[in-house]
Amino acid sequence: MKLEKFSYDNQIVKMFLFATIAWGIVGMLVGLTAALQIFIPEMNGGLPWITFGRIRPLHTNAVIFAFVGNGIFAGIYYSLQRLLKTRMYSDMLGKINFWGWQLIIVAAAITLPLGITTSKEYAELEWPIDIAIAAIWVVFGWNMFATILKRRERHLYVAIWFYIATFVTVAVLHIFNSFELPVNFLKSYSAYAGVQDALVQWWYGHNAVAFFLTTPYLGLMYYFIPKASGRPVYSYRLSIIHFWALIFIYIWAGPHHLLYTALPDWAQSLGTVFSLMLIAPSWGGMLNGLLTLRGAWDKVRDEPILKFFVVAVTAYGMSTLEGPLLSLKSVNAISHYTDWTIAHVHVGGLGWNGFLTFGMVYFLIPKLFNTKLHSKKLANVHFWIGTLGILFYVLPMYWAGFTQAMMWKQFRPEGMLLYPNFLETVLQLKPMYALRALGGALYLTGAFMMVYNVWVTVKKGSFIANEEAEAPPLAASPGHHKGENWHRWIERRPVQMLVGSLVVILIGGVVEIIPTMLISENVPTISSVKPYTPLELEGRDIYIREGCNNCHSQMVRPFRDEVSRYGEYSKAGEFVYDHPFLWGSKRTGPDLHRVGNKYPDSWHFHHMLDPRTMSPGSLMPPYPWLFEDELDTDYTADKITVMRKLGVPYEEGYEGQAMNDLQAQARAVQASLADDGLEISENMEIIALISYLQRLGTDINQPEITNVPSAGSTGESNK
Repeated sequence: MKLEKFSYDNQIVKMFLFATIAWGIVGMLVGLTAALQIFIPEMNGGLPWITFGRIRPLHTNAVIFAFVGNGIFAGIYYSLQRLLKTRMYSDMLGKINFWGWQLIIVAAAITLPLGITTSKEYAELEWPIDIAIAAIWVVFGWNMFATILKRRERHLYVAIWFYIATFVTVAVLHIFNSFELPVNFLKSYSAYAGVQDALVQWWYGHNAVAFFLTTPYLGLMYYFIPKASGRPVYSYRLSIIHFWALIFIYIWAGPHHLLYTALPDWAQSLGTVFSLMLIAPSWGGMLNGLLTLRGAWDKVRDEPILKFFVVAVTAYGMSTLEGPLLSLKSVNAISHYTDWTIAHVHVGGLGWNGFLTFGMVYFLIPKLFNTKLHSKKLANVHFWIGTLGILFYVLPMYWAGFTQAMMWKQFRPEGMLLYPNFLETVLQLKPMYALRALGGALYLTGAFMMVYNVWVTVKKGSFIANEEAEAPPLAASPGHHKGENWHRWIERRPVQMLVGSLVVILIGGVVEIIPTMLISENVPTISSVKPYTPLELEGRDIYIREGCNNCHSQMVRPFRDEVSRYGEYSKAGEFVYDHPFLWGSKRTGPDLHRVGNKYPDSWHFHHMLDPRTMSPGSLMPPYPWLFEDELDTDYTADKITVMRKLGVPYEEGYEGQAMNDLQAQARAVQASLADDGLEISENMEIIALISYLQRLGTDINQPEITNVPSAGSTGESNK
């Protein structure tokens, strides 16, 4: 058969690979800054743009979408061409994919420190950027799928199955979770409220981990480990089970982030059951990766690339065992809202994603530049210092998590909390936070070593922009042969593979989300719960802008210790007007759902100006700009209009009255402060924030519960 000559496009791989390295350094630096601020709050220098609340989402977005995201594109663009024996469908689409993605990252790097955020974890970017993400993701999928259709290799290798599932699932998750109604170009409100918003967010949030940080990297694992080791994948049958079981089960697991919350029990139970089921396919994939190296352990000892891969796959196995265990209610009651979760996440992030990316960089750079790696010894040093960094990061965070759980839940013999002051726990954690920062610094040091090693390797090499190759044209499909594995049929049909993946991932989402949206009994409302006043709504937006939800939860769970410390446990009906929900996922500070009327206005005033005056030893940063900046009310009327469209029962025409009500309430707060000797203009942002904090959790004095048609129209029956 005559061979066809063509070339692989290495230019696009190089661009994404260099972006991976650059953004990785940036994301890790931001993460180290955030880690230091946890126990040295003065590090922000009094600047609003670098407070922990604002840069924490910058760190997560930079690491997930900039570092790992560019790594995904680099690995897929390299492996896809070689697995299909063809050049990418369009060089131009590849460049649009690259530059569009970098512009999105820059937009995130600008908007998040400015406090322009939706507050939804891993989905903080505002609506224009959400649209750009969807558009660029479609460009990537178009280029990938068109390349698959023009392939010269009939059989779709296992890595490509994971690439296809990644594309279709991330598109569904992102679009569904991003339904929001704009107020203006830089502000929107989630289309969902309270319980429903929480479910959709963690359906997205957990599966962003599953289908952005896991499935594409599993595809890369299936390609790069055999390539680097020279060994075939251990088990073809195991890879089939791994793929289909993983993408079907994963999509159900999101509710395990919401155990013991106001989410309906049936949804919590589904999340737990499917999370436990995840152990089997996850460990099947881990074993398939590690056993591929069977017989190549001598090579692992000598080759730093394989060392990175082995630790990466091991970290994948550890985190995918721990995740399901954390979804057990008995374990979750201890772990949730503690630093245990932070440790768990970083085993996967630093070990699985970070080390697989480092190994991929060391594998690809010499091949793209037709040379040998400058220094294997330096790569080995990077491996060991990076491993040490992971240990110094996660072990103190496990210790911190156990410390938090034990101190929060201890009672005296007479029935009172042993540590009623949340700050007592925080101060015990400072040494652990310092060690965590040391671990992050070690990990970052290893990354800088990689940058130097890559730079010298590139300098001495010669880049191959278009790598010459040849292969026979695509042969006619042989159809199904007797005795052939049944899965071969779908492996030759990419459209069916895409449709099958879509159907499999939609089942779990439909079963969990649709009933919560449509069945009124799932979200009972409370007649005494009313919409936020205009001033409270503005204060809530300031709370979101400052990222307060990154440190404070607003969900009192039905535990003896939480009710004793915070007050009555939270009810689903209290959140029906919350667009977005603000339940939080970590308690660096105490829960705030019952903070309303707990302290006088003057306490909040002093606490925001200098937290240590009210809480000696506090690790919370001050917020002086709230006392210097006037409240922007240009869009207050528009916010009321948007909220009404979302089902919040503001009366028709209330926009015209909103400013009068806002000013009247602001004057009341101002007068309250003046009574305590504090003089400040009624127009300052701190006035709005105090009004919001004083509202929290005060609506259930009359706990009469009534069922209404659904939370999409929750408010109309409560006028």
